[in-house]
Amino acid sequence: MPTYFNFSHDVVERLAAERPDALALWWIDETGLVEQKITFSDMASRLRRAASLFASLGIRRGDRVLIILPRVPQWWIAMLGLIRLGAIPIPGTPLLTRKDISYRLDIASAHAVITDAAGARKVDQFAGIRIGVGQTEAGWIDFDDGVGQVAADCAYEPSKSTDPGIIYFTSGTAGEAKMVLHTQAGYGLGHRITGKYWLDLGPTDTIWALADTGWGKTAWSSFFGPWLQGATVFTLNMPGKFDAGLILKTLAHYPISVFCCPATALRLIIRKDLSAYQFPHLRHCVSAGESLNPPILDFWRKATGLTIYEAYGQTETVCLIGNFRCLGQPVRPGSMGQPAPGFNVAVIDEDGRELPPGAVGQIAVRVKPERPVAMFEGYWRNPEETRKRYLGDWYLTGDTAYRDADGYFYFVGRADDVINSSSYRIGPSEVESALLEHSAVLEAGAVGVPDELRGEIVRAYVVLRDGFAPSEHLKHELQSHCKRVTAPYKYPRQIEFIDELPKTISGKIRRVELRARAAAAAAGKADAAALLSDPR
Repeated sequence: MPTYFNFSHDVVERLAAERPDALALWWIDETGLVEQKITFSDMASRLRRAASLFASLGIRRGDRVLIILPRVPQWWIAMLGLIRLGAIPIPGTPLLTRKDISYRLDIASAHAVITDAAGARKVDQFAGIRIGVGQTEAGWIDFDDGVGQVAADCAYEPSKSTDPGIIYFTSGTAGEAKMVLHTQAGYGLGHRITGKYWLDLGPTDTIWALADTGWGKTAWSSFFGPWLQGATVFTLNMPGKFDAGLILKTLAHYPISVFCCPATALRLIIRKDLSAYQFPHLRHCVSAGESLNPPILDFWRKATGLTIYEAYGQTETVCLIGNFRCLGQPVRPGSMGQPAPGFNVAVIDEDGRELPPGAVGQIAVRVKPERPVAMFEGYWRNPEETRKRYLGDWYLTGDTAYRDADGYFYFVGRADDVINSSSYRIGPSEVESALLEHSAVLEAGAVGVPDELRGEIVRAYVVLRDGFAPSEHLKHELQSHCKRVTAPYKYPRQIEFIDELPKTISGKIRRVELRARAAAAAAGKADAAALLSDPR
């Protein structure tokens, strides 16, 4: 760990000096007719101007800045400008609602917000600096105009490796989303593990990852990881509905050598006729965020000749476990792989003891006597939640798995109640809080239930107030209500009305009973379907 480290200055600006004409970012709009190719030299110039703009507006080292933008070049430029300045970017998905944005600005004591016109319409009662990309409302500073008018550079003050570097919000089992704080080098340098070992990138590679800019996966595969390896980041702005055909056409047309795609997207992509496409440049495929079923691996391998290399990590970490092509590790279908270099990962029981092969327990990372570099500092302003993530010498991931005799890990599920739907982490309390804002709802409980396409979907159990009766119309109304008051991906796709929620003596919802109820209902439907199809 160096004493000083700043990703913008020590990685991107260094690449600009060493390989000025190499492509840093290759951006295509949704029509395919407009593109930008930004070299490392161009990127260094733009990020310095962005840092100069932010400094001129009064943003200083340590200030938190919420940044909500779709896949547009300004997102990368603004992120780099903030990092160079020593300010702390807080990426957010464009799916955030007005309430979500207000909460983040408030709890993080944000000094500024950067967003587009759609995001600007969701920012209320914020006294900080407002910076807009594209057409925005009155009172907003135009990012592009500002970058074009400021001095070409601003003084650079070195960042300590231990300085705060970036904050991500992550869902939990109770309460609002927590702030995950990473240091400048812990994340900005730690993703060398991700870029080198899992993504297997080098200076001649072009990588395309489908992740939304608001999620940590973009940091993995479209920001820190690739540029630490000197690779080109490719991105396609896809503001509309997921289009598997467009994904395949893009993959076939452009010289993309590494492709990063979540399981949910792959399930949709393989429904297409892959024999109609050729991918002459593609050499390496990876997936993370949710487990891949072996049939998907087999289908993709037969269609493309390529193996998909899965990996596992969290918002709180870089890549912890993976199938590492560059290390010559064979892929075992259904396995997340083996521990990444730099991490001692084990499966432990509730007392912190390592479990033998085949036994299911919690995935944990050894942090004593030496803490790995590439881990979060903690949940900012939430020491109690931070404390809960440690047990003796171990950091607890909150996920369960087992390993085989050769050290391969196999994911089982969450140790808590967080719902993983289409790679989105959804806290049940977020859904419950949204439902409780509706006048018809007295109580609500939310759990994840298995889904073939999305991995899990949200199922809500609702107790109605007096004067309201269960109906299909009310179900649809509650679903629409949730889409309005929280991010749309969190809405319950299934709703069941019940008379009473199961609770503990202390009054907490027993979600384990709700999941069992959901499983019993699913089994009953399967039995009924089998009876109906039985010719006897």
